[in-house]
Amino acid sequence: MIDLADLKATFGFKGVALAESDPGFAEAVVGDLWNQLQPKRHPQAVAQVTDEEDVVAAVRFARAHGLKVAVRGGGHNWCTPSQRNSGLLIDLSKLNRVISIDAEARTAVLQPILTNREVQAALNRVGLAFPTGHCPTVKISGYLLSGGMAWNHGTWGPGVGSVEAIEIVDSNGELIIASADENADYFWAARGSGPGFFGIATRYHLKLYPLPRAITASAYYYPYESIVDIAEWLGPLAGQLPSSVELSLWSLQAPPDLANHARESNAKVALVTATMFADSAEEAQSVLAALESCPLIDRCLSKSVAQSTTFEGLFDASGAIWPSPWRSKVDALFYDGPLVEVTRAVKNHFLATPSPKTVFMLAVYTGANCPPATPADAAFSMTGALYGGSWTMWDEAGDDAANIAWHDETMRLLKPHIAGHYVGETDTVGHPEYVPLSFAPANLQRLEDLRQKYDPDGRFFGFTGGLD
Repeated sequence: MIDLADLKATFGFKGVALAESDPGFAEAVVGDLWNQLQPKRHPQAVAQVTDEEDVVAAVRFARAHGLKVAVRGGGHNWCTPSQRNSGLLIDLSKLNRVISIDAEARTAVLQPILTNREVQAALNRVGLAFPTGHCPTVKISGYLLSGGMAWNHGTWGPGVGSVEAIEIVDSNGELIIASADENADYFWAARGSGPGFFGIATRYHLKLYPLPRAITASAYYYPYESIVDIAEWLGPLAGQLPSSVELSLWSLQAPPDLANHARESNAKVALVTATMFADSAEEAQSVLAALESCPLIDRCLSKSVAQSTTFEGLFDASGAIWPSPWRSKVDALFYDGPLVEVTRAVKNHFLATPSPKTVFMLAVYTGANCPPATPADAAFSMTGALYGGSWTMWDEAGDDAANIAWHDETMRLLKPHIAGHYVGETDTVGHPEYVPLSFAPANLQRLEDLRQKYDPDGRFFGFTGGLD
């Protein structure tokens, strides 16, 4: 039995602490989880912090009582690694403030539970931007810990490449600052270890960029049966486009206005999207005109060409693909092979998806420096010429078995083409064998060596503890 009174009386905890017998415990455990396909695992207690001092208090309490620690940031990780059996769950959801923005120095200090949309909104107002993730509701906590697959990734790089320092509570309950010059091991590990990190990030110090003057987007819907031919054209085209173009090929349900054109393909269509982060509208229009060269352009069902947009508009568009919490299985992957081969591997299988909500997306990296490099001094170490996979999503519990089986078959079909997994969006809980596929071997070994050095008692669960 955990004496939570001691958390407040001895350690000065100011937030809300709940044990299994307390009203509201179940909601505190799962209430913020994005994925409605929720596990039955649960901690012994939950500590909902109010500030960084509460994080320190909670870790010190756990240490004093011999409790393991799990951490929940935004709760958006699809495989819910914050849910562990036993131990103390530290909930960071109140750490959601912009601490400072220095427009002249192009730097900012942010707490971790701000969404991608909130971060861009705060920065864009002063003419600045940061390589946030694509989904508007994802918090920067898990996004940056996992590496950060970013908007304008080809030019700005992953999110962690623009993190200059991180404030961290370590396994001893000490608040430290980690950077390239101070606590460098922590700085390395925090940038890419995802749910395997052996600390709690409480503030991020970010390097910022001028807001692109002309964010411009094009979208082309095609009949689904043409998707392999489209991939054969689009793959080579990517190398001819500048790295400031974000190019993707989608398999998804036809929008209502195109449903009549997709009756013979189980209501599926192919979609090509391209977003350019340009200096001028004229530059963007000239570059994106290359999409008109598709040999199947006469079969295009609908198109939107070189439309001016904003980060807010980009988030609205991506949010429409993932509009609300559903039951989900997700594996985002890196590939080194040709786009056409990966597309061909799953073309027929996607026609049989049990849920109309499921999407299959492949981002095709552009520019001469492809695949994009990962930072030399970060745990994040996976990349490829292509990135993406299946976001398998559905509504009802009664459909779990069919959708999980479909997703598993998708992974079987993709296996020959996979170069690696993205630790922030792959099922390291259900498939612990995906962990070593998410890092370069030397990086994974260093991560485990650092865990033994800085968390020798195993205060933090790591990738696999507490999942039985």
